[in-house]
Amino acid sequence: MQVTDAPKPEPKIIIGNEKLCKITEKASEKLTSLLTRQGRPNGALRLAVIGGGCSGLQYKMDLVDGPANRDILVRTCNVNVVMDPKSARFVSGSLLDYSDDLQKGGFKVTNPAAAAHCSCGESFSA
Repeated sequence: MQVTDAPKPEPKIIIGNEKLCKITEKASEKLTSLLTRQGRPNGALRLAVIGGGCSGLQYKMDLVDGPANRDILVRTCNVNVVMDPKSARFVSGSLLDYSDDLQKGGFKVTNPAAAAHCSCGESFSA
């Protein structure tokens, strides 16, 4: 019996728009730089919401090669952002920004759906 590598099926994805998630020009520049440095010029930022943190939910961000099966893909400011459908419910209408500030720098999510934030700014409740 000969085993051959069958081609992997293309992931089934949903195309979203900036009403779901939008990023600023500064965040776009930083993400493009990070993806290029990692050798993933066509990659994406994965934005997820997971349990944890002071307020019960927190954001998790990773750089990935592209969307996985059932992901929602949003093309915003020339960058791909992907998320699973469950996370999408929590981040709808969010804006992702980036700051070089030494104290509170990094990527920050402004989420109108968040009912409360903790004082550290790393978690929220919906």
